[in-house]
Amino acid sequence: MSATLKGKTVLITGAASGIGRETALHLLDLGATIVLNDVNREAGEAFVKEIGGNVTFIQADVSDSAQVTSMFAEIEKRGLKLDVAINNAGVEHKNMPLHECSEELWDKTIDINLKGVFLCMQHELRHMLKTKGADGSPAGGHIINISSVAGLQSAPMLGPYSASKFGVIGLTRTAAVEYARANIRVNAVCPSFLRTPMVERALSMMDERQVKAVTNANPMRRLGEPVEAANLLAWLCSDESSFVTGQAWAIDGGLLA
Repeated sequence: MSATLKGKTVLITGAASGIGRETALHLLDLGATIVLNDVNREAGEAFVKEIGGNVTFIQADVSDSAQVTSMFAEIEKRGLKLDVAINNAGVEHKNMPLHECSEELWDKTIDINLKGVFLCMQHELRHMLKTKGADGSPAGGHIINISSVAGLQSAPMLGPYSASKFGVIGLTRTAAVEYARANIRVNAVCPSFLRTPMVERALSMMDERQVKAVTNANPMRRLGEPVEAANLLAWLCSDESSFVTGQAWAIDGGLLA
């Protein structure tokens, strides 16, 4: 990628680990100012201390409307103008057939993975709608939602997770059309199995045969690396992707080919 991200401010939710963490590091290297969010205050503050630079950390649970409102109030209080928001916070659950999923498990998964994206998007859209460029025209912005290949195809034994990720793509495509004239782009990134803490937890609950099947599921016959998702996200954050909106970008080693 030839472009830099100098002058851009990027919010990343769920940024203390996995894709969020790797993306924050990569975007910092490209010159962006980063607003990190995570529900885990200790991990978030430790990450900020580790990396330094143009970084702000705001703790919030994205499934809690009051906390999300407070987070965006803090962003505006600090005079930050968001150019890009990456809604990355999410949770997994153990494999189980749909008839065994509890209502509690369903609610937790949907609340974080789908309602959390919805709540953040509402504030991000309001923020971007009122932001003006130097000439007074709408400055717009870019919202990038992290979905999953489980939001693009069936995911047996992962009913609540898959439903939440299909929902994220629905929100993405709807908002992309609604706000295109306001110069706000909305896209989704859909990873398959990347070597993140979330995936490592999922693999730890599988036997050797299942782990091998997951690893060999795509034509490249390997797990992806978080930095490979970060590279795609960096391009989407840049002006090089200026005509791209309403898309669900699979990063899956050819799994869906």
